[in-house]
Amino acid sequence: MKKTFKLQVENKKTERVVESIKNEIRKYIKREQRKALPADKNYWFFDCKFAKANETPVEIPLSHVIKSIDLAAADNCETFYLEIIARAEFRKEKQRVQSLDETSSEELEISEEINEEDI
Repeated sequence: MKKTFKLQVENKKTERVVESIKNEIRKYIKREQRKALPADKNYWFFDCKFAKANETPVEIPLSHVIKSIDLAAADNCETFYLEIIARAEFRKEKQRVQSLDETSSEELEISEEINEEDI
């Protein structure tokens, strides 16, 4: 998605326009995530760029897209540019943290001894 959005539309409140833009972006992201992944990939990543009015686009993380739109609306910008490109990647699994139930009683006793020495 490469698009220039208008924030100032005649006969519409800015808040309504901003909400409809956010809704369109969320729908696009969900639609892209539903697409089938290639065989050797396991996750969709999104490359995002954002620019207010006539500025040059700057790369931002996906989590900052909505915040950037809110900032553009707060600055009373007439337009902003948003680019979101989906790409499939292979993401390694995160290390599983050992839960408290799986921790042996010996490990708990050792950690308690260490804590008592610190006090």
